Amino acid sequence: MSYDLVIIGSGPGGYSAAVRAGQYGLKTAIIEKDPKLGGTCLHVGCIPTKALLHSAEVWDYFIHSEEQGISCDNPVLNYPSVLKRKNDIVSKHAKGVEFLMKKNKVEVIKGFGTLKGGGQIEVRSNDSVRMIEAKNIIIATGSEARMLPGLTPDPAYLLTNVEILSMGMVPKSLAIIGAGAVGVEFASIFARFGTKVTVLEMLPRLVPVEDEDVSKELLRCFKKAGIRCETGAKAENIRRTAAGVALSVTLANGQKEELETEKLLIAVGRKPNTENIGLVNTRVELDRGFIKVDSMQRTSEPGVYAIGDVVAGTPQLAHVATMEGMVAVGHMAGKNVKPINKNRIPGATYTEPGIGSVGLTEAQAKAAGHDVKVGKFPFSGNSKASILGHHEGFVKIVSDAKYGEILGGHIIGPHAYELIAEVVAAMESEATVETMVETIHAHPTLYEAVGEAFNAVNGMAINA
Repeated sequence: MSYDLVIIGSGPGGYSAAVRAGQYGLKTAIIEKDPKLGGTCLHVGCIPTKALLHSAEVWDYFIHSEEQGISCDNPVLNYPSVLKRKNDIVSKHAKGVEFLMKKNKVEVIKGFGTLKGGGQIEVRSNDSVRMIEAKNIIIATGSEARMLPGLTPDPAYLLTNVEILSMGMVPKSLAIIGAGAVGVEFASIFARFGTKVTVLEMLPRLVPVEDEDVSKELLRCFKKAGIRCETGAKAENIRRTAAGVALSVTLANGQKEELETEKLLIAVGRKPNTENIGLVNTRVELDRGFIKVDSMQRTSEPGVYAIGDVVAGTPQLAHVATMEGMVAVGHMAGKNVKPINKNRIPGATYTEPGIGSVGLTEAQAKAAGHDVKVGKFPFSGNSKASILGHHEGFVKIVSDAKYGEILGGHIIGPHAYELIAEVVAAMESEATVETMVETIHAHPTLYEAVGEAFNAVNGMAINA
């Protein structure tokens, strides 16, 4: 069987590329080794974690209902029902992906795909082996959680993002190694559910890829919420105990501590799924296990593209994988597509308070030689934030003083991951600070704070 395009992997990047290929009229197939379509993001990543985060937010409103003028005596957290809701959402959207494949005439092939070179792919399932041929191939095999050397996940005590989503009950205590997006999101979930949470980060600050001011504010908010955070910390000698797990921790000041906890989450990053997929049969080049591509997502093997978490040098984010898929399919279909501008990729972290960011941090902008002007507006001056009862955080705009070019935006506060969209759109359309100052923002809204931050670049914010 021959196809115009075969995609290996059905995560957001893979299935979105398949839909676009179907829309372009390409004869397309998608290979998936797991029983259901959707990949890590849908089943054990973005979607289930955000479902739990939403439930944690609702629970937080219940246990602090007096602040809303509502009496709610003895609320009860039914965690199995929380898990069922999460699983129902995942199942609904998995079926939605299947529907999209049928709608766009994409053939779904179940099995493990291995590149054989020359456009040939072997698909191996439990009961068969078949060969298929494709003019073009997209590698979209994603990533999996990295483990610390010598450790193996164990649902009883040692967790990755997979095992923690299947726990039957809320643990009394949870230690988390790693304060990137995964680590701080799970900290935010379980702290609100009543777990005693400790976050250990080897680097000097939480969410180290974010602007330094954002990291400081998240640390302040986490400490206020009762989450213990130790940065510059090293964990070792991890071992199982009768009560859970113990580990030896060296703190930033050199002090040593023995930490005991019921569960331990390892959140130290993700590794690309590029082993055993047949790259040795191609000219595809790797960089520390990641696939090298050009601006059109092409690898060094003619007709083979790569998108998503397997790609070297791009953030491991579902929306990046999706857009890379659009670029790859558009290119092979002969459409006029432009490559991704890596400076305009939004980041979204669904903690409490939330984080949204795009472009250069203040430190990066200065290091790049810009004459930097910064505008900053706190949510404490925003009426809608007062209505919601969430005053934490701020909006920060980083700009170039000469022409008012918007270099970056950094938000921590209520729904920051939604609000960042305005800054992304402004940067993509090459709007200036002046353009955004002249843009009318509805009242009372959270996104007024974004408008105020643009005003603050020139020291002209109204409500600060």
